[in-house]
Amino acid sequence: MNKRGLGFWDVLAWLVLAGIVLWVILKVVGIIHTPLWIEYAPVGGILYLAGWAMHKLESLGESFKDLKGNLITLNSDMGRIKHSSQCPAFKN
Repeated sequence: MNKRGLGFWDVLAWLVLAGIVLWVILKVVGIIHTPLWIEYAPVGGILYLAGWAMHKLESLGESFKDLKGNLITLNSDMGRIKHSSQCPAFKN
């Protein structure tokens, strides 16, 4: 489930973001002259980016839940090792 690197949707999100930034810069400079109905086209890209960011935050939250569960398990295992008489490293 946890992959490293950029996936297809990550690359697509960065390309959409770059396209929106480029469009805004060209629009502000006055190079792009579009009708009003086309001016709202980047809203679709912004909605996609918002969904992508929410998905990333959701998966990050799941990772933190897994980490918390692993730490609780580790803590209980260390407590059993520390209090058992079989481990010479924890003997006084």
